[in-house]
Amino acid sequence: MTTPTGAPLVQQAVTAVLEEPLPMRLTAYDGTDVGPKDAAIQLRIENEEGLRYLLTAPGDLGLARAYLTGTLTGTGFSEGDPYEVFSLIKRDLRVKDLGKRDAASVLAPIVKALGTKALKHPPLPEIESQPRWKRHLAKVNPMSRAADSISYHYDVSNAFYEKVLGPSMAYTCAVYDAATDSLEEAQERKFALVADKLDLQPGDRLLDVGCGWGGMAIHAARERGVSVLGVTLSREQAEWGQRAVREAGLEHLVEIRHSDYRDVTETGFDKVSSIGLTEHIGVKNYHDYFTFLHSKLRDGGRLLNHCITRRDDTASARPEPFTDRYVFPDGELASPGRLIAECHDAGFEVQHDENLRLSYAHTLAAWCRNLEANWEFCVGEAGLPTARVWGIYMAGSRLAFEEGWLHLHQVLATKTTENGDNGGYPLGSHWNA
Repeated sequence: MTTPTGAPLVQQAVTAVLEEPLPMRLTAYDGTDVGPKDAAIQLRIENEEGLRYLLTAPGDLGLARAYLTGTLTGTGFSEGDPYEVFSLIKRDLRVKDLGKRDAASVLAPIVKALGTKALKHPPLPEIESQPRWKRHLAKVNPMSRAADSISYHYDVSNAFYEKVLGPSMAYTCAVYDAATDSLEEAQERKFALVADKLDLQPGDRLLDVGCGWGGMAIHAARERGVSVLGVTLSREQAEWGQRAVREAGLEHLVEIRHSDYRDVTETGFDKVSSIGLTEHIGVKNYHDYFTFLHSKLRDGGRLLNHCITRRDDTASARPEPFTDRYVFPDGELASPGRLIAECHDAGFEVQHDENLRLSYAHTLAAWCRNLEANWEFCVGEAGLPTARVWGIYMAGSRLAFEEGWLHLHQVLATKTTENGDNGGYPLGSHWNA
């Protein structure tokens, strides 16, 4: 597959769109060979199928499909931590700003050589979720659809998550004081920070929505003497958390319930924690979400909402196609401003907001190290495609937090009454933002 001058078509197309020389080596089945031969990172398009994945879904989704099917291969990086590949592509790859007409002229020779099949993707990886519109048609019941999305993401394998997340089993941003902190130290610091912000006191009743494997619930009961109801839509998380509660001897204080948070009927909680749930509920549902949490609290009670946000609202709240199809089906992210506004509109008074963006970058780096160190076990437990997806997702997310495309905000709010009673929230500043 060459041009009239004898140059391989893929090489011709790549060269035409680059503004600067390729910072890695790229070879292909058609004889393409561009970039430094001694480059640390080398990629290869193995066959026509791999090229068609890239043509039919330009960007992260096409790259992922080709990589997951083995039609795009590479050396010089770890499958459990492909951070260096993302860093090179996002930071050092310079592509021309082509208009539609110029882009079409660059691709025309390849499309002509491949025929009409160039515009039809090969079979998709089995683990790819359906497009969002198909998921909507298949599950019009919001609660049923939410359960499916949570199950897709979290019901992978508890043993897999034990290796990746470590003993804390906390799948949310840890809090680092220094880059040398261990992951477990940073996760315990996160739990303690949430407990401090909520001012958890012995005898308090805490509702922990989206409780995961129960880390926050167990910390609150063990360290603060708090009675906790934790709820999660993931059956595997609930079963693991229930066992952890029994092993800790905290059954008298902690209940982990397999349930949608909206099915919680109890009220009058002193505090509510939501750590990593907001990302799953959809931006259009923020008002109902915060209103529901407001209804669960007593007057003067506190809410701590910990979630990933976008830097701003100039882009769509929907994730990139790869994330939507392979990681967080139906997940959405808004700006911290939107989050705080919705919180106020639901009746809360926001008292404090803190961005833990760089702590999340360190957290993701630690998870990737764990995946890399336990690669063979994780592949055996969850399968090679799933293990590769998590390597891609976590390494790419690390870069997003480092670059500031994504943030992690902890918003602390009180259920302040109409006459201004905020439950005795103290004067002054109490945490270093």
